[in-house]
Formats: sequence, structure tokens, C-alpha cells
Amino acid sequence: MTTMKSVRTGAVGKVEVVDVERPTPGPKDALLRIRACGICGTDVTFLHMGGMPFGPGGSMISVPLGHEPAGEIVEVGAEVSGLKAGDRVVVNPQGAPSGIIGCGGRLGGMSDYLLIEDAVVGKSVAVFPDHVPFDVAALNEPMAVARHCVNRSEAKPADKVVVFGAGPIGLGATIWLKLRGVEHVVVADVIPERLETALAIGADAVINSATEDVTARLTELHGQAANALGQPRAGTDIYIDAAGAPAVFNATIASAKWKAKLVMVAVQKKSDAIDLGGMLRSELTLIASQGYPTEIFEVTAEIAEHHERFARLISHRVPFSEVEHAFELTMTPGAAEKVVVTFDGQA
Repeated sequence: MTTMKSVRTGAVGKVEVVDVERPTPGPKDALLRIRACGICGTDVTFLHMGGMPFGPGGSMISVPLGHEPAGEIVEVGAEVSGLKAGDRVVVNPQGAPSGIIGCGGRLGGMSDYLLIEDAVVGKSVAVFPDHVPFDVAALNEPMAVARHCVNRSEAKPADKVVVFGAGPIGLGATIWLKLRGVEHVVVADVIPERLETALAIGADAVINSATEDVTARLTELHGQAANALGQPRAGTDIYIDAAGAPAVFNATIASAKWKAKLVMVAVQKKSDAIDLGGMLRSELTLIASQGYPTEIFEVTAEIAEHHERFARLISHRVPFSEVEHAFELTMTPGAAEKVVVTFDGQA
């Protein structure tokens, strides 16, 4: 039996690197050699839980990790068309018939190899150009999440937008907004280094919400407007919550003008402190954004075109031989922004 290394959830807060059988593709499958795989906040959630509640009585079981892989096709089944050995591809983790890759399915992308079941170009994989580094290509999945958020916002060039949270999704949304032609995009966060990155990838202004009055700064940047009762508010049209903290909702409600929109893309932390009356006074529209119903490969060509810009989102590139350290970085608040694990020293 030929084996490979694969990362799974271990004890609470830990990962395990295990030897598993290297998959053999069937006639409709392809085999992908992983070259890079990003670590997501969802992975961290699984680690905090010690797995997923799939066992008897909801008990936790270990699951393979990694849903942000990029790699090189090494073998294709006889019935697969449009793919060949040597193609560099990104993966749709939700396209696997055996379950979402790295999110409870039987396969994980944080492995030496990944079986692409029922391999279909445009459905399960997309090919990207050779000039794009594998580590940047591995941003495809989270950038699809960010793109869906921007699509849901329906932002127009004349809109004034603020993005709360300068993590990968918030920064990705910022890039998509600017590529969409949006006139003025502000990014708010509490970590100065993240705000520096926001400016580097094209934000028009930043707000340190730990030290600055958000409403006052937005009014300064976007002009003054009013809510439905005529009370003064910032002229911001769209608020994007890529942070998930109750403070974001409260800052939005305190600032929102009549008919402003709030797009919620971050996983929310529970709170009873949201001012629903304030939402009413602004007729604030709340829009939820989940995943990437159509965007998973909508983003691939543009990431390739602007790969140097997207590369700025990666704060740490860690070799697979140090994968435990890579997950420790991701689990330590403030230690890293976006961690991508590279395989065989290749990015």
C-alpha cells in the first residue's frame, strides 16, 4: 500500500499528521498533488471543538482538514476530459460527492495528494496559468467567499463603502470592490498592521476602531447624511461585516443613514446587545452572505490577472514539515493574518 501524509483534527486545539492510503483515481476521477493549502477560520473552529459532532450521540470524531488547496494534476481517469497531467488547478471543495472537502467530508486538502471525484473542469476544478504561484492560487476559495459578499452588496461605482475586519475575507472584499470600480472604500480594524495591508491592497482610507470614533471618521470621509428621523448620520451607503463582532453591528447602527445596507459575511458571535430600534430608524437592510453559490471559479481568472495584489494577503508561508506550527499561528489571536502551507518547499 502506498501511503501519504494527511492532517486531521486531534485532541482539542491540536492537529494530527497521519499516514493514510494514497488514493487511486477511478475512470471519472483525477489525482491532484497538493502544492499549497490555506488555513481558514473554519479549520480553527474544528480544532477548538476537537473534530465534528458526527459520532454517536453527537460525539466528536476526527475529520480531515484543508478546503483551500491548489496543486498539480498527476493522473486522470480514462473518462475525464479537459484535464491532463501537469495542469495546475484549484478545487471546489463543495463539488465532491463524498462530502465537502476539509469540512466534514471524507477527503481533506491538507494532504500530499487529493482525489478529485468526478473531475469536471468548471465544476470540481479550474485550471490556472503557470505564472501564478501555488500559494496565491490557494486563495481561490476564500476569495470566492469575499466575491459573493460583494456581489450580494450590489455595490455600484458611486457607492461609499466601509469594510469592518481586515482579515483575508475583508481584504478580499476590498480588492473586489475596487476592481468593481467602487469609488471609495474604507477598512476598519483594531490591528495597525492589518490596516497597513488594507492601504497596500487599495483601500482609500482606514479607521482604527480601537482608537477612533467610527461615526465621526465615516462622516469626515463620506459626508453627512441622516436617518429616517432626520438625525445626522454618516453618508456611507454599504457596511460590510467581515469581523463578526457585536461591536460591528452597533457601530453600523450608530452610523447608518436612511436606507443603508449591511452585508454580513463573517460568522457571528452571539449577542443580545444589538439595537433593533436603531436598525428601524435607519431602515437598515441586513443582507446575509454565505459561501459562494456561483463564485468559486468566477474569481480564478481575476486572481491570476492580479496575483501580485492578492499575494499581499498572505502573512505566513509555512512548509508542510512544520504544519503543526502553521495551525498554532492561525489559532493565536493577532499572530497571523493568512497562513498558507506549502508542500515540497514550493509556493
